[in-house]
Amino acid sequence: MSVDALDALDRQLLNELQEGIELVERPYQALADKLGTTEEDVLDRIRGLKGNVIRQISAIFDTRSLGYKSSLVAAKIPEERIDQAARVINEHPGVSHNYKRNNAYNLWFTIAVPPNSRLGLEKTVELLGEMAEAEQVRLMPTLKLFKIGVQLDMTGKEDTSKAKAKPAYGYEERKKAAQTVSDFDIAVIRELQKDLAIEPRPFDALAENIGVSTEELLRAGRDLLERRQMRRFAAVLYHRKAGFRFNGMGVWAVPEEKADEVGMKMASFKAVSHCYLRPTYPDWPYSIFTMVHGRTKEECEAILQSIEEETGIRERDVLYSTKEYKKTRVTYFTPEMDEWEEKVIQRFGL
Repeated sequence: MSVDALDALDRQLLNELQEGIELVERPYQALADKLGTTEEDVLDRIRGLKGNVIRQISAIFDTRSLGYKSSLVAAKIPEERIDQAARVINEHPGVSHNYKRNNAYNLWFTIAVPPNSRLGLEKTVELLGEMAEAEQVRLMPTLKLFKIGVQLDMTGKEDTSKAKAKPAYGYEERKKAAQTVSDFDIAVIRELQKDLAIEPRPFDALAENIGVSTEELLRAGRDLLERRQMRRFAAVLYHRKAGFRFNGMGVWAVPEEKADEVGMKMASFKAVSHCYLRPTYPDWPYSIFTMVHGRTKEECEAILQSIEEETGIRERDVLYSTKEYKKTRVTYFTPEMDEWEEKVIQRFGL
């Protein structure tokens, strides 16, 4: 189903799915009640949208509160080798996003490593840079989270350049999040991060996998939400297939003493899906990063212009993705990470 074929209820359903679905035994019935339709209608519509507009429906966890170390990474790769370098980097199971962007730092990826990593984040990135034959690799870790959470307005009713909303997950939520997980939590996380089946009782099989009742699984999931280690249980869309063909990473040179005030203002724009404070360098004066998505490049530019007008920050740049190499969710507490590390440790004789 193409985005042009969506009717009003499809678009409303997609908005609801992105905002989050309830952790109840019949989540699609709960959605149907909210939308004024039937469970079967919701199931049929999601089946038609899955793989076309909907990428995945599952838990979205806060990486840091689960004990993982993560960072955005900027790399300089010779243009003729960038595709090959991206393939090497994508082999790391903790790399969730990887884009070519229009900048001297032309490859940008996000990476997360688990609490039991034998290499650690910095060494992992260093080795990835060597394996990819990068000219330079630079860590851009989050110093402060102002906002995280992609929610694309599929109804087209909002003025994307002006609409405001309180961030659903930001600095305060992360600060209050629990920082430890039990063995049972890990078992629950492994199940809830799976793509949710499109059937009336999709949580039953997940509960059976770990030998608990459906209600016990759901209670544990709701507990992870309350502890702010799960940000929400929701759908992620294929941005381009959903009509949002442009994503611009707006980077801003913000005076240190104004970072908190300006960061919160930037995060208040609904069209900003991610807003972070990151380190600066002699050749990189930009401290606040804002990710925006638009149906056109002009829409992205209008959003950034509105942010500039509201904050008064005029020293900025925007990096557009020109090629998507990888976009997925991090999967937590899986054996693939150990396997990758063991192979690399043997290769480098560490």
